[in-house]
Amino acid sequence: MRSLWVKIHLYIASFFLPTLLLMAISGGLYLNGIKGSVETSAVEIKNPVTIDPDSPDLKQDIDGLLQSNGIVHNFEYVKVSGSTLTTRPTSRDYYSVDASAEVPVVKLHKPDLAKRLVELHKGHGPGLFKTIQKVMAVGLVIILLSGFWLGISSNALRGPTVMTTIAGLLVALAAGLM
Repeated sequence: MRSLWVKIHLYIASFFLPTLLLMAISGGLYLNGIKGSVETSAVEIKNPVTIDPDSPDLKQDIDGLLQSNGIVHNFEYVKVSGSTLTTRPTSRDYYSVDASAEVPVVKLHKPDLAKRLVELHKGHGPGLFKTIQKVMAVGLVIILLSGFWLGISSNALRGPTVMTTIAGLLVALAAGLM
């Protein structure tokens, strides 16, 4: 039974290692003040179309506005924030549309690498990557619990495993309650 859990722990950890490292690195960058930047530029609109943020066909409306102005842009959905409409995902180049004016104001946003990583970390990436993140969350729980179980099920590792787990719990509680 132990060898089965070692394999489960190893395979899940190995499979999710690249994504977990990406999340750890991007989270660490963000927490250390390296949030990245976005280069923003205005887009000339020659064929304006009124955009209603409450439209049930908002994605198609934005796509039509962009295409009628010679912009081919692949996006999954539109985030509405007041009268500002933002194509998603924002982990790559994206557009925003200010629909408050009679002629929509369109801007192109180009995030740098750090910003792209942070956007992925926040769940603002492509739908497939968000699905991988959800599955990875379950995988991480399995990795942690199986590692803990493997530690306490070994006579040689039981004491150090319990002590480091208690220390980690105390540090997390102390840091979280301060």
